[in-house]
Amino acid sequence: MTASSPTTDALPLLSLPMGAVLLAQFFSAFGDNALLITAIALVKAEGHLTWIPLLQAFFVIPFILLAPFVGALADAFPKGRVMLFANGLKLIGASSMAAGLPPLLCYGMAGVGAAAYSPAKYGILSQLFGPEKLVRANGMLEGSTIVAILLGVLVGGWLADFSINHAFAGVIGVYALAAAINLLIPRLPPEHALDRFDAPGLLRQFLSSLRVLWRDPDSRFSLIGTSLFWGTGSTLRLVLFAWVPVALGIASNQMPANLMGVVSIGIVIGAMLAGWLVKLQQVNRALLGGLLLGPLVLLFAQQTALLPTAVLLTAIGAAGGFFVVPLNALLQECGHKSIGAGHALAVQNLWENLVMLLFVGTYSLVSGLPVINVVTGFGAVVFVGLAVLALARLTARHETAT
Repeated sequence: MTASSPTTDALPLLSLPMGAVLLAQFFSAFGDNALLITAIALVKAEGHLTWIPLLQAFFVIPFILLAPFVGALADAFPKGRVMLFANGLKLIGASSMAAGLPPLLCYGMAGVGAAAYSPAKYGILSQLFGPEKLVRANGMLEGSTIVAILLGVLVGGWLADFSINHAFAGVIGVYALAAAINLLIPRLPPEHALDRFDAPGLLRQFLSSLRVLWRDPDSRFSLIGTSLFWGTGSTLRLVLFAWVPVALGIASNQMPANLMGVVSIGIVIGAMLAGWLVKLQQVNRALLGGLLLGPLVLLFAQQTALLPTAVLLTAIGAAGGFFVVPLNALLQECGHKSIGAGHALAVQNLWENLVMLLFVGTYSLVSGLPVINVVTGFGAVVFVGLAVLALARLTARHETAT
């Protein structure tokens, strides 16, 4: 199958292939988030509090370094088998950390698996469904992911407070289950066969893919928007571990994990709303969710009670889900028509993780300042960034129309 060949448009959304993709993604994402909470608990128990932002950095760096290669990998082999291989790498990373190897390096190994997994899990949707179903399929996959994040952080936080060894056992078991379900995904034909592994050639091809997507207004809009969203989300969940003890006076691992779960519930709601209300032809509607993110974060920063905090975090998640799901579908469709969905998702991973690294790195630099001020400044940056993106998008649309 090439990037221009037809998808299986007649396949219903509620089908066995889609069910296998959703279940595999659910358990893989569950493991990712339970592993994060367990790793945070481990480095806290060892007295390395400054390692908490570094965990996220070690997870993100493989997405950046491997971006030229993982997209080609996803398009050169059946995507279900690529997902199986990637879950195996995550399993190795979690098992190594449980065995006492350096947690930053082990979490980096899990990041290598996640970097390989991402373009395959999203790219397979454009092989299964046409444009009319792609936003809804993305909403379902995003919903599965967010439910997994919710349960992963809740169960991971509970197990880590009870026993770090039990938490590791649970993570390893979940990754093994995800790998087994990967075997149920149909062997779809590769989008772009790879005759041999040529690193310089793949790098040149990646740079070409990057140029193709950046020159296209729709894919550029998606790349910038999703990057800002994931930069915001990755920083927010780290901030919670510093903000909760100061603002709410609660020192456990469980409460920040619970509040991360609340954000996840909101993202599920937003993803569902986007699936119902936004078609690819109306993708600019997603800007409403993006424009709400900054003001909601600013309001959240000032809270001192649990209930309004939970309400605002739910709203932040809903705004983010409504914003990011249509943009993901837009990029998949652009990539499927041009360079291949796997290549497009690899380019997206590069941009998203560069922005995540920038946001998390900046947070590490300012983490010694009062956390309320840090979160307030963070909300202002998010608002300005997304407002500029919305203005540029709507201005370009107006100029095209005239």
